[in-house]
Amino acid sequence: MAEPMHMAILPILVPMAAMIANLFFNNLRLADRSVWLVRLNIAFGLALLVVAVALLVMLERLGGSLAVVYPLGNWPAPFGIVLVADRLSATMVLVTSVLSLAALIFATARWHARGTNFFPLFHALTMGLNGAFLTGDLFNLFVFFELLLAASYGLALHGGGRNRVKAALHYIAINLVASFLFLIGVALIYGTTGTLNMADIARAVPLIAPEDRGLFDAGAAVLGVAFLIKAGAWPLHFWLPNTYSAAAPPVAALFAVMTKVGFYAILRLWTLVFANSSGPELAFGQGLLMILGIATIAFGSIGALSSKALDRLASYLILVSAGTLLLAVGYNAPGVTSGALFYVVVATLAAGALFLLKDIIDQILPAEAQVLAVSLEIYGDEDENLDDDEEVSRTVPGSATLVTWCFAIAALIMAGLPPLSGFLSKFAMIAAALDVEAASAATWWLIGAMIVSGLFVLVAMVRNGINIFWTSLPDTDIPRIPTVEIAPIVMLLALCVALAFAAGPAMDFFTDTAAFIHAPGAYVSSVLTEPPTP
Repeated sequence: MAEPMHMAILPILVPMAAMIANLFFNNLRLADRSVWLVRLNIAFGLALLVVAVALLVMLERLGGSLAVVYPLGNWPAPFGIVLVADRLSATMVLVTSVLSLAALIFATARWHARGTNFFPLFHALTMGLNGAFLTGDLFNLFVFFELLLAASYGLALHGGGRNRVKAALHYIAINLVASFLFLIGVALIYGTTGTLNMADIARAVPLIAPEDRGLFDAGAAVLGVAFLIKAGAWPLHFWLPNTYSAAAPPVAALFAVMTKVGFYAILRLWTLVFANSSGPELAFGQGLLMILGIATIAFGSIGALSSKALDRLASYLILVSAGTLLLAVGYNAPGVTSGALFYVVVATLAAGALFLLKDIIDQILPAEAQVLAVSLEIYGDEDENLDDDEEVSRTVPGSATLVTWCFAIAALIMAGLPPLSGFLSKFAMIAAALDVEAASAATWWLIGAMIVSGLFVLVAMVRNGINIFWTSLPDTDIPRIPTVEIAPIVMLLALCVALAFAAGPAMDFFTDTAAFIHAPGAYVSSVLTEPPTP
C-alpha cells in the first residue's frame, strides 16, 4: 500500500517543485532564460496532468469504495494531519490540472510577461487548489485556502491597470473577511467536537452533548458562510463578476475552478455530517441551500442577459453554475449529485475556454480592440513594454471560422442544449430528481430553475454571438491566431465534446462516486482505521 498512499501527495509536490524551480531559474543569467522558463513550466503542467490521471486510475484499480490516506509525519488520524484521495477529490484535482495546463499554455504567448512572478504565483494557486481538494482536516483546509488566496491576490493584480487593481482590492477585502469567518467556525467546531479531522467530526457529532449542540451548529453555520462566499452564492457573490472579468484571461480561466472549492467543501462536509441525520439541521440546511441555489441561478441568469462583454458574460455563467451545484447539494439525492459532478467538470472547462476566447476575439475584431484601447486609456495601460505584434508561435489560418465554432460549442454547453455534455449532465440531474417515489416541490423548483436558466443563458450567448460574429466582424483580413493561444481553447472544448460521446462510462463513474460520498461510512473507516506505514 506504500506506493498508492504516496500518490495522494504528488499533486501537491509537483506544483511546489515548479515554484522552487521558477525561483531558481529567475536568479540565473541566461541569454534565452524566458524560453527555458516557458518550456520548464509547460513541462511541470504536463507532469501535474500525468499525476492527476495516474491518481484517478489508481483509485479505479483499488475499487470505488476505498479512499487512499496519506498520514503526514506518519501520525495516524485523527491525531495527525492526513491527505485523503477518493474519486471526488481526484476528479477535482484532474479538472484543476487540465484547466491549469490550458491556462498556462495560453499565458506563455504574452500574458506571463505583463507582470512579475507570474509562474510561481500560478503554481502556488494550483498547489493550494489541489491541497484543498485532498486534505482530510479543517485546519489544513484553511491553510490551503490561504495559500490559494494569497496566490490569487497576486494573479488578480497581474498586469496592473486601474480597473484591475480596483477589482482585486475588493476581492482581497472580501476574502479576508471570509478567512476570518473560517477561523471562527473552525474554532467553534473544535471546541465542541475536540477534533478537526473531517472523518472524526462525522464520528463525533452524534456524541455531542445536547447543551453543546447549538454551539456546534453555530460553528457549522459560520463555516458555511465562509464556504458560500468562496462558492459565489447569492447574496455573497458581489465580488465575483468584477474580479473575474477584470483579471487577465489565463488567470480568469483558472479562477473558474476556484468557486468549485467552496462547492467541494460544502458537499464534503454536508454528506459527512448532516446529509444522513434526521434532526432539524437537515431540514434547515436543505431548505437554505435550495433557496440560495435558486437565488444564485436567478441572479446569474439575469446578469448574463445584461452582459454585453464576453468576459462579463462568462463571469455570470460562473454564478449560474454555482447556483446549480448548490441546488444539487441541497436536493441531497445520490442521483442528482452524480449529475452535478458531471456538470461541474463540463461547466468549469467550458467557462475557462470562454475566458480565453474573449482575448482572441479582442485580437480579431478591430471594433472591440478600439473599445478596449479607450478603456485602457481610462483605467491604465496594461501593455507597457510588450510588443503585441511579436509572433510567439506559428499561426492558425481560418481564424474567424475556428473561433466561431469554439464559441458555438461553448454556447451549447453552457446553455445545456443537446447533444453536448452540458445537456447530458443537466438531464441526468433532472431524471434523477424525477426518479423518486413522489416528486416534491423541491423537484419542480430544481427542474424549473435549470430549464429557465438554460433559456436565459442561450439568449445571452446568441445575442453576444450575433454582436461579435455578425455585426462586428470586419471585412478586412482577419489576423492569424497563434497556435499557442487557440490550442488550449480547442483542447478544453474537445474534452467537453468527448465527454458527450463517453457519457455512459462517465455517468457510471460519477454514479459510483456519488454513492460513495452519500454513504460516508466507507470514507470514515478508511481515514480512521488506516494504519501508518513504517
